[in-house]
Amino acid sequence: MNRLADALYSVAVTLWVGGLWTVGLIIAPLLFHQVPDRSLAGALAGQFFAAIAYIGIGCGAYLLFLMMARSGAQSFSQPSFWIVTLMLVLTIAVQFGVRPILEGLRQQALPGEVMQSILRDRFVAWHGVSSVLYLIECILGLVMVLLPPCGK
Repeated sequence: MNRLADALYSVAVTLWVGGLWTVGLIIAPLLFHQVPDRSLAGALAGQFFAAIAYIGIGCGAYLLFLMMARSGAQSFSQPSFWIVTLMLVLTIAVQFGVRPILEGLRQQALPGEVMQSILRDRFVAWHGVSSVLYLIECILGLVMVLLPPCGK
């Protein structure tokens, strides 16, 4: 059972962090480079970001559960526990806090495009917040990949 838990730990870290990097550093830039309609590219990128957020929530919950099951209260003294916790908080904040704001701004701009509306500055500001939080999450993910598993 311990080997299975170790394997699932590695898969969860790989899936989450690899997904973050793939979506944020490869897929989204390619969409904006290859799709002529920026609104469509943004909508597609948003779907990919939402998918990796839900993957991250599942992986983060599993990782925290495993760390607590292995080390109990000692998990609180492990850097990997706090990195996963912060990554999970950032994921939830963007997915359920910032993303709905961005979507609301898009909806308010209809039938036009948000980037051609009076809401442009607010959209750009919130998009910047989302981007910075995502970058922090990617950096924390790199640290997570380099750290030994909690409780090992």
